[in-house]
Parts: sequence; C-alpha cells; structure tokens
Amino acid sequence: MDAANILKPMLSRGELRCIGATTIEEYRKYVEKDPAFERRFQQVYVNEPSEEDTLYILRGIREKYENHYGLTITDSALVSAATLSKRYINGRFLPDKAIDLVDEACATLFTQKNSQPEEIDKLERRETQLNVEKIALERDIKESDEDHNKMIKERLQDIEKELSENKEKLTKLRINYEKEKGGSEEMKELATKIEAMKHKAESTKDLEVAADLKYYAIPEAEKRMKELKEQNKETTMISLQVTPTQIEEVVSRWTGIPVTKMNQTEKIRLMKLEEELHKRVIGQNEAVTAVSDAIIRSRGGLGNEKRPTG
Repeated sequence: MDAANILKPMLSRGELRCIGATTIEEYRKYVEKDPAFERRFQQVYVNEPSEEDTLYILRGIREKYENHYGLTITDSALVSAATLSKRYINGRFLPDKAIDLVDEACATLFTQKNSQPEEIDKLERRETQLNVEKIALERDIKESDEDHNKMIKERLQDIEKELSENKEKLTKLRINYEKEKGGSEEMKELATKIEAMKHKAESTKDLEVAADLKYYAIPEAEKRMKELKEQNKETTMISLQVTPTQIEEVVSRWTGIPVTKMNQTEKIRLMKLEEELHKRVIGQNEAVTAVSDAIIRSRGGLGNEKRPTG
C-alpha cells in the first residue's frame, strides 16, 4: 500500500490537514495519476524567489550556519551567493543553489581551519631539511681533510643558527595558532549551548528556570559570543570569515569559470563581448558585430521588450 491510499481515508473524513511541497514534475508523476487523491489537494504555485528575496532568506538562516561551523559569514558573501548562483548555475533554482553555495563555502573554510597553517608547515619542512643536512655534514666531517672540515664547521654553525631562529618562530606561531583555534572551538561550543538553552527556555514549565535562562544565562552567552566574533575578525593564521572570495571559489569549482571572469563588471564584459565572439566565430564579422550590438542595446534598456533581442 502506498502513501496515497493511507492518506485518502483520513483526508476524506477531515481527520488530517496536510500541506505538502513538491515540484511540478513530481506532482504529475505521483499525485495526478490518482484523481481521488488529487481532489483532496488545492494546488498553490510558488514561483522561484528573486535575488532580493533570496538574500532575505540567506540573511535569515545565516546565524544557523555560523553557529554550526563556528565561522562568521559576511553580508557581502550572501550577496555574492545570491548573484553568482543566479548568473552562473543552471538547472537549479533559488534559493536552494544559493544556500548550497554558502554551505559549501563554510564547509571548505571549516576544513581549512582544522588543517595546520601554511606558515607553520613551511617552517617545519625547513627544520626537517636542516636536520637532515646537519646529520649528513656531521658524518662527512670525520672523513674529510682539514680544509674541507673547516667549511663543514662553518656550514654547521649557519645551520645551528637557522635552526634556533626557526624554532623561535615556530614556537610563537604555534602559540598563536592554538589560541585562535581555541577561540573558534569555544565559539562553536557556545553556539550549541545557546541553542540548547533557548530550546529549554521555550519547553520548560518551570517559570523560574525559564526566566533565569531568558534574562540571564542566554544574554551572557550571547555577549560572550559577540566578543568571540569580534576577536575572530582579528585572526591572522586561521580564516574564520566567509567572504565573497570563498563563494567565488566554490562557483568556479562547480562551473569551471575562472574567478577572475566573475570579478569583471557587467560594463567590462560587454565592452569585451565582440572581441570574445570574434575568437570563437570565424569569418562572420558582420553577424558577430550585429549580435554584440543587439546585446549591448538590450542591456542598456534600449531594445524593444516585446521583441526578441536582435
């Protein structure tokens, strides 16, 4: 027995009130084939939201993603997600594709956050190289003549000096890295704690507990969260802020379009349109000029809206 046959009796008796969401294709495939089931529902078509509406939706869910990943998402990143997903990602609809963009950008940054910074990695590799060279030279010094030994000793002194400087830099960088990483982890734990306290404040029947959570515990935790977010803006080793750059990189991975092309303004793209078309269409100079002129007129609002472009 399928879901339709289970729901139909309850729907016909008025025992169940149901609101469902589906695509037109799936509605035709699963609902329309059963007229008795279809009669129980009234279709309400919901159009794809505009870029502006998508931006409102993204702003509404931003906090949940920030809390989940322990990151900060800039408003400009949300604007980029709405704009670039609309412009470059085909076959999907807003707001889903914009939300997925933000989610993947956050996940990518979260993964990078848990990886060792490049500065530390570079110094550690250099330390290994110097130690390997030091061992090799110490072995050679026993087998070489006096002049060569002198050169080896000078080189060993240089290595010891560089190792000492390297160690000092590594110590400072590791301390800063652990400090920044600790702040990020605290922010994530605090977000989970705030969510749990809000849920408890809404569900508990003990008014005293609810009041204590609502007016003392939650505001204190939110104050600390605000402080941590401000500190995150000053981090130098771990990137804890999702910016338009991260959004552009995700779009580039999905579509294969270079990030540099996304950064070009509409005006620059239109100015280079004819030149780009000439590279792809050979021997059709007049046609290329006519097409590019038509597109420029349309973008400038000079074309006839009731007629096709060109």
